[in-house]
Amino acid sequence: MKGSDLLRILDEMQHQKNIEREIIFSGIEAALQLAAEKKYGEGSGVVVNIDRDTGNIVALRGEESLDPAEFGRIAAQSAKNVMIQKIREAECSSVFNEYAAMKGDLVHGAVTRNDGGACIINLGKTEAILPRGEQIPGESHHMNERIKGVVLEVKKQGHRVKIVLSRTHPDFVRRLFEGEIPEIKERTIEIKAIAREAGYRAKIAVSSVDMKVDCVGACVGVRGSRIKNIVDELGGERIDIVRWNESLQVMIPNALQPAQIDDVFLYPRMGRAIVLVKEDQLSLAIGRRGQNVRLASKLVGWDIEIMTLDEMNESIERAVGWFQQIPHVSDDLVEIFITEGFMSYVDITFIEPVDLAEMGSVTVEQAEEIIAYAEEAAERIENQKPEEAAANEEANAGRTVAGHLDEPALVPAADGAPMPSPEEAAVESPLEESSTEADLATSNETPDQPVDEIASSVETPAEPTALENVDPETSPAKNEEPPPPI
Repeated sequence: MKGSDLLRILDEMQHQKNIEREIIFSGIEAALQLAAEKKYGEGSGVVVNIDRDTGNIVALRGEESLDPAEFGRIAAQSAKNVMIQKIREAECSSVFNEYAAMKGDLVHGAVTRNDGGACIINLGKTEAILPRGEQIPGESHHMNERIKGVVLEVKKQGHRVKIVLSRTHPDFVRRLFEGEIPEIKERTIEIKAIAREAGYRAKIAVSSVDMKVDCVGACVGVRGSRIKNIVDELGGERIDIVRWNESLQVMIPNALQPAQIDDVFLYPRMGRAIVLVKEDQLSLAIGRRGQNVRLASKLVGWDIEIMTLDEMNESIERAVGWFQQIPHVSDDLVEIFITEGFMSYVDITFIEPVDLAEMGSVTVEQAEEIIAYAEEAAERIENQKPEEAAANEEANAGRTVAGHLDEPALVPAADGAPMPSPEEAAVESPLEESSTEADLATSNETPDQPVDEIASSVETPAEPTALENVDPETSPAKNEEPPPPI
């Protein structure tokens, strides 16, 4: 082979495979060296070199010049296998380095096939896998469909590179916002935090470095034009955009929108925040199956508990009664516990004896006894009778806002609890619907309308027929106050 032909092939391989020229030269030299050793023996002293400028192959055995074409068919086949292996290793390293640097970036490709629920995506130079667990719940992909995802993981498997994509990771939403909103790409608006439950709801905290730019309005766009494209890509996932604030007293109410918050109590030692709301805002603040408060907690990085004022007073009284039973605990230490945000025996088990001794006038040995007693009491409460546990669970599950008995439980669901389908999640809660309708009704009022016209526009309700079997004693009156919460 002429040197010019070899250089042309090397240039094509470098362009297509993105492999360095030196790696290809070294692979060919190693292959020819192996072929020469098979032909003349390992101790023959054959040396093979390739001129990097001309591409000419020089093979020497001592002072004797050898022709590589005379190495033989078997030696040539062995050289070919070695060269292919070297090039594959170099190609694997090139792909790995390229996509490892793209971890967290947005990529797109076409679906080539489905394998057990997972989608194989053609990215051009290589293929990637989109596992079923990284797909948005409720979505399905068909052949040749072009989809987007972020690079979640890149690892080597032998001579191949495994690239895992994700559409459920919070970075997927971040990259979509950067692509749709120029102010974020230009760093005028910064995404501070993202909390997401893929397919259902997401909360995004944003801030602006330019006081003239409204960070929330810029993300939403005129009549929601910008956010609409992102929601469509996410399959209708609800997105709450909140204004970031360094003060938790301001940030936590922002994160719990659209609920109205009365007060926020912060307990830094426990990393806990207790939020007080009115009874009619309790369900809205907690959200469907605890989704709103759970996302808000992830957004701010603190544990958030939603309570009414009466519930907080009851919790404090119950905690005081528990703490007074602990040996070596004085009334002053009980007050310190409450001030620091301790509300149960479990909270005490998370503190170190040395820190507990510094909090109250107790020794380290007494602090250890206090923690040991709290651990035993917490375990005893946890292992209470099944009937009592079932009764407590039923009581918590029945806590709903009056007039909305079909609302979900107000106690936040534990991690791993079943989530509603995307269709259910897209439906606004009754409280949100009622408030929206009330706002629309208020905005459409016409105070100047004559009283006679208003009276004439009210329709008289139809009288119930005999087939309806309406019992006036058992049926609730329309103007009756809703029953108090259970």
